[in-house]
Amino acid sequence: MQRIESITFENTLPAVFRQVSGDSAIHQSDVWRSRCSFVRPQVYMVEAASGTGKSSMCSFIYGNRTDYEGTILFDGKDIRGYNINDWCELRRRHLALLPQEMRLFPELTVRDNIMLKNRLTDFRSESDIRSLLDRFGILDKYEVPAGLLSIGQQQRVAIVRAICQPFDFLLLDEPVSHLDRDNNLIAAEMVMESAAAQKAAVIATSVGNPLLLGATGTAVTEIKL
Repeated sequence: MQRIESITFENTLPAVFRQVSGDSAIHQSDVWRSRCSFVRPQVYMVEAASGTGKSSMCSFIYGNRTDYEGTILFDGKDIRGYNINDWCELRRRHLALLPQEMRLFPELTVRDNIMLKNRLTDFRSESDIRSLLDRFGILDKYEVPAGLLSIGQQQRVAIVRAICQPFDFLLLDEPVSHLDRDNNLIAAEMVMESAAAQKAAVIATSVGNPLLLGATGTAVTEIKL
C-alpha cells in the first residue's frame, strides 16, 4: 500500500449529531458538513469544545467507527471500501493513534505495553524506547505495571507507544491533558521529531490544554471542529 498523502472529509457528520444538524456550532465547524482536507506533512491543531466530536473524528479516520454520514477519503478513495486486511496494514504502517483514554494494559509493564506495538514493525530499538522514556523522566518505571503509574505517567507512556511505529498520519486525541508544561514541551518535541523524520502529518485535538507544537518552531494549521 502506498503512502497516504491526504485525508478528506466531504459533508461528513457523526450519526449522533443527525438530530441536531441545525445547531449553529455544526455550521461553524471546519470539518462537519464541510469539505476539509488534511495533507501530509502538515501539522494540524483541531480545537474543539467538549461534545463536538473530536474523538469521533479520530475514530472515523482510524476505522474504529463507521457511524457517520457523508464521505471520508484517503487520497480520493472512500475508506468504506477498505476490508479488514487493508485496515490492519493501514494501522500497522500508515496511521498511528493515541486515543484520549490511552488504552494501556494495566497489568502489563511499561516495557510490555510499548513492545506490543513496536513488535509489529520493529520500528524502534529497545535502546531508542528507553531513551524516549528517559527524556520523559520515567525510565525507572520501565518494569512497573502501567496500572501502578499516575495518570500523567501513563499519558507519557502512551505518547511513546504511539510513535513506536511508521506512520503517514499521527492522530493525537487530547494527548497532554494530564501533563504539565515541561512534559508538554517534551511531548511536542518527540512528536515533531518523529513526524519530521517520516515526512508525516500530525492531527492533534484539544479542549483546554493543547500540545505545544508551535513552541517547537513548527507551523501549525488551526482547525475548528
